[in-house]
Amino acid sequence: MRRTLILFSFLLAGIFSPSYAQETNISPDDSAKAASDSMVQVLTTQVQELQMQRILLQEQLERTGENARADSLIKAQRRQRIDSLRHVTTGSPLVVEGDTLLTLYARSGGMLPEARVKAAGKVIEELAHKLFFHSDSLYVFESDFSTDIMAGNSVILSITDTDGIWENKPREQLAKEFMAILQQKVSSLHETYGMQKKIRRIAFALLLIIGQLLLIKLTIWLFARWRRKVMRRTINWIKPIKIKDYELLNVHRQGVALMFMYKVLRILCIILQLFISVPVLFSIFPETKTFTYTMIGYVWNPVKDVLSSLVDYLPNLFKIIVIFLCFRYLVRGMKYFADEIASGRLKINGFYSDWAAPTFYILRVLSYALMLVMIWPLLPNSNSAIFQGVSVFLGLIISLGSTAIIGNIMAGLVMTYMRPFHIGDYIKVGDIVGEVIEKNILVTRIRTRKNEVVTIQNSNMLSAQTSNFTEAAKTFGIIVHTKVTIGYDVPWQLIKEIMEGAALDTNGVKKTPKPFMMTTALDDFYVEYEINAYTDNSAALPRIYSELHQNLLKRFFEAGVEIMSPHIYARRDGIDTQMPSDYLQPGETKTDE
Repeated sequence: MRRTLILFSFLLAGIFSPSYAQETNISPDDSAKAASDSMVQVLTTQVQELQMQRILLQEQLERTGENARADSLIKAQRRQRIDSLRHVTTGSPLVVEGDTLLTLYARSGGMLPEARVKAAGKVIEELAHKLFFHSDSLYVFESDFSTDIMAGNSVILSITDTDGIWENKPREQLAKEFMAILQQKVSSLHETYGMQKKIRRIAFALLLIIGQLLLIKLTIWLFARWRRKVMRRTINWIKPIKIKDYELLNVHRQGVALMFMYKVLRILCIILQLFISVPVLFSIFPETKTFTYTMIGYVWNPVKDVLSSLVDYLPNLFKIIVIFLCFRYLVRGMKYFADEIASGRLKINGFYSDWAAPTFYILRVLSYALMLVMIWPLLPNSNSAIFQGVSVFLGLIISLGSTAIIGNIMAGLVMTYMRPFHIGDYIKVGDIVGEVIEKNILVTRIRTRKNEVVTIQNSNMLSAQTSNFTEAAKTFGIIVHTKVTIGYDVPWQLIKEIMEGAALDTNGVKKTPKPFMMTTALDDFYVEYEINAYTDNSAALPRIYSELHQNLLKRFFEAGVEIMSPHIYARRDGIDTQMPSDYLQPGETKTDE
């Protein structure tokens, strides 16, 4: 290169030196010498400049080569890293209305792929919902570090070199491919959401609303017109609903119920129309189409869940039915044997007939309890914590609130098998004497001689002392007894004859065993005698006692024997004899006080 420059300089000197010598009037030799010196100086300067440029160019080339090698090395390392991530990185798809347009894998600056596709989707939706859109408005803009897909002044998506490496394409080519995809999608969306489509949808929605309002008015008019005809025909064939002698629903009440059902049917028809028309109305507009599916889902999803739950529950339901039927027929069998024992047709040694009914009730409760235990795990959500918590809570409430009830029930069961009395027996419980008219598992009711019905808890009955007059009367008889006091001057043989005769004169007193008298006390002023007589009529005890007392008075007065009650001294000091004047002996007088 240096030789080329020197030859080129001499050639220029040979061409321009004569003319230069002629113009300056210098001799050819001098001019040649001067030109030669100046040319050498110029060439020297140029050579120095060229050397400097060569050095700079060489340094620049060295730097460029190093940068290129570094960039290629960086790209190779980046590609290697990306290739290692392809199997584990799923990427972030750009989904617009269910359509996957593209997938990004890399960051762009500080934005994650998810944020990039989200921002791009937002811009696409804004473009699709514009009133006017031209597909040519999308273009590609090149910059130093990215290639941007633009729509006017808005950036839809920026494509970087890393995105190109992920797709094994240059970023410019990848950006053009993505732009074509986005351009086609935005155009199709704009056709759906454009102004012309909106006007048509609004007109169709108005027609649908007007039609639905007219249909509602027609429905109300038809129901109002048919109401009288339906009611007349219905009332002609309906009859009162009776349960034995009780009239549960008469014709008027049934008519009111039918009228109410007629109104409910009208409302259901209108609701059914709205359930169909409202989703259709919302489905007209793409913006509210998802709301339509949501509304339908509010109704259909519960129905679907219930139906699917019922289908899934059918095996357990069949198990429950089989268990219930088995225990039902088992209880019927126990009821049959209990009736046979209670009627006396079936006898079991040591098992009384009156035990049949309570034993059957106990076995029935135990059977149903066992059935419930077997059915419980088969119930829906029986294993859930809420179900178990509620059951425990109810059990706790029942156990805390029914302590007295459980005590009465247990006392009733104990008395059933103790058999201290039966219904119709004449008993004495504490100070209460009367006939047992009811005995259940909780209480016992007794009717006294004054026709007072006394209710006593079974727990109190169990702890109190009970006397059963009826049971004693059936086996060996009840001893009716009463006491009188007579003075020492009357022989006891006479008293015995009088009292036993009075007892035999009493209706209800048994002749055998014979009544007998006992001397029970020798007091300061009188002797106490007691008459005892047998009777088997426990229900007539009050009457028997009353008649016995009357007969004693009659017998003693007829015999002229004075009953020394209240206390009477033998020396009277003018006090009248304590007997009616009809029974006085001839010659005796009753003095005044």
